[in-house]
Amino acid sequence: MEKTMPFEKIVILKGDITELDCDAIVNAANTELWMGSGVAGAILKKGGRAIEDEAVKLGPIKLGDAVITKGGALRASHVIHAAAINPGESATVDSIRKATISALEIAMEKQIKTVAFPALGTGAGGLSYAHCARAMLSETVQFLKEEEYPKYVYFVLRDDEAHKAFKETLEGLRQ
Repeated sequence: MEKTMPFEKIVILKGDITELDCDAIVNAANTELWMGSGVAGAILKKGGRAIEDEAVKLGPIKLGDAVITKGGALRASHVIHAAAINPGESATVDSIRKATISALEIAMEKQIKTVAFPALGTGAGGLSYAHCARAMLSETVQFLKEEEYPKYVYFVLRDDEAHKAFKETLEGLRQ
């Protein structure tokens, strides 16, 4: 079976991750797995409290680890909760790298075909879009070189600045 080149499996979109029709979306989680604001809050609002209830039962988890729950009322059937920060702390490039890899490993293990990521650690975590994009995209490209799943990875960004950072970073990695 011929493997797809990693860049052909990565799609960068501008929009609302909670509206994406895919197999799993990634929650920018904290290690306690409580869902408060930002992406987590949007997932909680649209997907329902059952997502948080299921996640909290699986936690707490280590910084950089991830767990999977059902998707509740979301279009996505699953939510992968990737712990990019400790509650009340800032994200680091290392925590973003580890959380990205952990989420991709769950997608591979569960043979999830399509997974969508937000810009981990850029909201409450305070990481710049440029540092986030470099960490997440470089790890994703490397992972997709080796693994069959996920088949497609979407990066769904809410604003122009984030979208631009991810587009430019991906183009830089292609060269």
